[in-house]
Amino acid sequence: MISIEQAQRAIFEQITPLETEQVPVSHGLNRITPESHVAPWDIPAADNSAMDGFAFCHESQPALKIVGFLPAGDVIDEPVPAGCAIRIMTGAPIPPGCDTVVPIEEVEVEGEFVRLKAPARAGSHVRLRGEDIARGDVVIPAGSVLRPQEIGMLCAMGKTTLAVYRKARVAILATGDELLEPGSPPSPGKLVNSNSYSLAAQVVEAGGEPVVLGIAADTLAATCEMISAGMDADMLVITGGVSVGDRDFVKAAIEQLGGEIQFWKVDMKPGKPLAFASLQGKPVFALPGNPVAAMVSFELFVRPSLLKAMGHRRILRPVVNALLQERAVNKGSRPHLVRGLVSWHGDRYLVSTTGNQSSGRLSSLTLGNGLMKLAPESTLEAGCEVEVVLLDRWFEQGEMEVSQ
Repeated sequence: MISIEQAQRAIFEQITPLETEQVPVSHGLNRITPESHVAPWDIPAADNSAMDGFAFCHESQPALKIVGFLPAGDVIDEPVPAGCAIRIMTGAPIPPGCDTVVPIEEVEVEGEFVRLKAPARAGSHVRLRGEDIARGDVVIPAGSVLRPQEIGMLCAMGKTTLAVYRKARVAILATGDELLEPGSPPSPGKLVNSNSYSLAAQVVEAGGEPVVLGIAADTLAATCEMISAGMDADMLVITGGVSVGDRDFVKAAIEQLGGEIQFWKVDMKPGKPLAFASLQGKPVFALPGNPVAAMVSFELFVRPSLLKAMGHRRILRPVVNALLQERAVNKGSRPHLVRGLVSWHGDRYLVSTTGNQSSGRLSSLTLGNGLMKLAPESTLEAGCEVEVVLLDRWFEQGEMEVSQ
């Protein structure tokens, strides 16, 4: 067996970024830009008002004659005479002869004149040309994740389309005669195929596009046929059939199709019978069939590979130090990835286990949001500080009462 870290290194070294594609800017959210974006002009393009109010020359206060009105979108070329002011709206360019804006609530209007309630500071409430972005600035470096703010900035720079790394297509195959598709009537000895759909959801959450292939029967021929059907995708994820049972044909099928098994078995619990292979130049992940083992293995190996393929530079989940709320024991000889529930109290993270840690108990994941790695044959007492991989951070969202 190899360690988790060795397996990750072996996998990540073989993952290269996919090609890029052109998309509308509005479709670029959470994608990665392969190129830097340089400002083609100053933003703002001219000095403009930050408030609805009056623009004037600072030396002309406190009593000013009103000589016009300038809404946003209009331009005045004639200078505003000394001793005069022009009513101006937010975003309107500062007219010649003016250098200061006073908000409308800070003046008194008396007929044709406006009087300042208090002296204004020179240059107040004026947004200067280029104070946000100057022409030629690298605004969005190559490799950036395009968040809503980057989408807005790209639009402000006049972009309508842009290049991004393509979304990875991931074929997902379940194996086993015992499996039924969701919605099938219960039958003795049968299990519902939940793995394909939890894994598909994990692919979507990572930003990829899942292709659910269905269920391969427990024969070498059927397994080969179903694997071949998934080779149009960028990578293939298989669950079940990767151990040493009489009906475990996944490794044999990969090799019969010309693939190469890079490694098999990882020193971890759950997820030991995990294989990584290369087939037709594409990565193949053969994960255990137990639901928890499949999802945990995906988190450690498939998700970061997906992110790297789609151009991400940060590919691992965040890790936090949390205070253990109960005794945790690993009696086994392998590192145990214990599912935990992380919360934030005061100024620190707390974590407790989600109970029974059986690899077939999917609720050990639904009840939690993190993974604690317990060393082999170790005991951690309540109050110890442990590292936890955060699977999600919804618990950090603020709460408020919402009427129904």
